[in-house]
Amino acid sequence: MSAGFGMGGFASMMFTIVPIFITVIFVLVVGGIIVTVVRGIGTWSKNNASPRLTVSAQVVTKRTQVSHHHHQDSMSHTSTAYYATFQVESGDRMEFSVSGAEYGMLAEGDQGSLTFQGTRYLGFERS
Repeated sequence: MSAGFGMGGFASMMFTIVPIFITVIFVLVVGGIIVTVVRGIGTWSKNNASPRLTVSAQVVTKRTQVSHHHHQDSMSHTSTAYYATFQVESGDRMEFSVSGAEYGMLAEGDQGSLTFQGTRYLGFERS
């Protein structure tokens, strides 16, 4: 008998390693999903507990983030996230995610009243 791996040894090793590898990947994916959900619930809860504030602010910049998603059936999907950065009287800047319609209505340099709750954008009214 030879001391090296024969075809039977390799197959037996693969039947041992592959299930462990698949289990580790599954645990990592499920763990990542759980962490994301818990963080989202934490942010939602923190925003709900925060006071609703309206402050004088100026729109200082706007930006977009485009994401491309490719599916197995060769279909692709593109989504765009919209962001606006406001500067308040103290000089602090805050960036909020805004809707596409809201993004289109805002212009850099606009002055007005910004309403927000924690990290949640609620609106901007030009003055």
